[in-house]
Amino acid sequence: MVTSNKAAKPKKKKSKKRNFGKKLWKIIWVTGLSCFAFSIVLSFAYKFINPPFTILMLQRTVEQSLSSERDVRLKKDWVSIDEISPNMIKAVIASEDNLFTKHNGFDKKAIERAIEHNKQGKKIRGASTITQQTAKNVFLWNGRNWVRKGLETYYTVVIEAFWSKERIMEVYLNVIEFGDGIYGVEAASQTFFHKSAKNLTKKEAALLSSVLPSPLKRNAGKPTKWLNQRANRVMSLMDKHGRIRLKD
Repeated sequence: MVTSNKAAKPKKKKSKKRNFGKKLWKIIWVTGLSCFAFSIVLSFAYKFINPPFTILMLQRTVEQSLSSERDVRLKKDWVSIDEISPNMIKAVIASEDNLFTKHNGFDKKAIERAIEHNKQGKKIRGASTITQQTAKNVFLWNGRNWVRKGLETYYTVVIEAFWSKERIMEVYLNVIEFGDGIYGVEAASQTFFHKSAKNLTKKEAALLSSVLPSPLKRNAGKPTKWLNQRANRVMSLMDKHGRIRLKD
């Protein structure tokens, strides 16, 4: 009988390990399923509801609060797509994503060109579309790593499925960073040109779109010679696009 009791103890230990493994797997499964469901619900909700803030805004606010040299107030003012100058829409498409109205969220040719360019060891070139940038700015944090890139890809697919091109453009132009503490085209237009976004001229729109790759280093209100030249190239591309239809 004593021998029998001793032999039963290892089985209890194995049983406890199995139960712990099952519980852990269940927690992981439920957590993953909950996160997936939340992302779908939030993405669908943002088809109708304007995002009140983004993780990037929160990230920048924390950075500013920790810096003794910077005291920047967050500026943002949501406007509908109808209150944004067509010049601005055309400018960001010309400078950031000239196939925006045609692709499904990803520009395959741009990705291939970026991969070939980066293989040569030059300055890293991105190939993010406006949809990808919207996904990153609305749902994710700023940074370069495979986890964030994977989530960006996921959210790009989701919002392309749920949102119209018009909605994607509207959200993009309202959350994109144009300067230190400046988010959205209305805040940028008021800050740099002292006018509403609906009254932006072709050159002003081109200047704003030209700062987007590095909004903390470039100033649309005080453009350098290089920034003016870039804006002129954008205006040339805008002419080639003609009228742009965002509505399905």
